[in-house]
Amino acid sequence: MNANNGIISQSSQYSVPATIDRFAAILQAKGITIFARIDQQAEAEKVGLSLPPTQLLLFGNPKAGTPLMVAEPTIALDLPLKVLAWEANDGKVWVSYNDPNYLKQRFSLSDDLMKNIAIVAPLIHQALV
Repeated sequence: MNANNGIISQSSQYSVPATIDRFAAILQAKGITIFARIDQQAEAEKVGLSLPPTQLLLFGNPKAGTPLMVAEPTIALDLPLKVLAWEANDGKVWVSYNDPNYLKQRFSLSDDLMKNIAIVAPLIHQALV
């Protein structure tokens, strides 16, 4: 796992679609809303461009996100939460997401509000094992 500019990236042993499928299944089992799944490779192909497998999942829980937006409305730029699965040039698959601690600092969130977004890391870990 590595962090860069507030982004945490972890390697996945699964393909991009399988990685997102696994994560989506965990979210659904926990009653977390999936707002969108964007296959960016497919969208690139529609306009005649090439992109390695890349999928973005937008998810969240209005009960958790709303208090964050009440405290700091501009956090809506980063909500709902997002997870990106992408294939590097060497064929390795990565999962990237905003570091909750970066969001805490960026938006001056209290420790109490941090609990609303800190769940992302353990859920990703669960999907990658």
